[in-house]
Amino acid sequence: MGFILYLIVGGLIGWIAGMILGKDIPGGIIGNIIAGIIGAWIGDMILGDLGPEIADIAIIPALLGAIILILIVSFILKAMRNK
Repeated sequence: MGFILYLIVGGLIGWIAGMILGKDIPGGIIGNIIAGIIGAWIGDMILGDLGPEIADIAIIPALLGAIILILIVSFILKAMRNK
């Protein structure tokens, strides 16, 4: 049950980060989950465990990490389209 909750929270964080930036995450729901989980890892490396946690994911660092990840991916995809 913990793993499923982890995936749900990761998906929500990825979705919220995409909504904040106004950018679609490639891959739909799976992309949201991946962005949220990798964003949680990036945010944990940068900020540590800051703020409230759900399913062992610190919400504030995960959201900031997901935003960073989405920005990086969108810049890479934009550069690939322009070539």
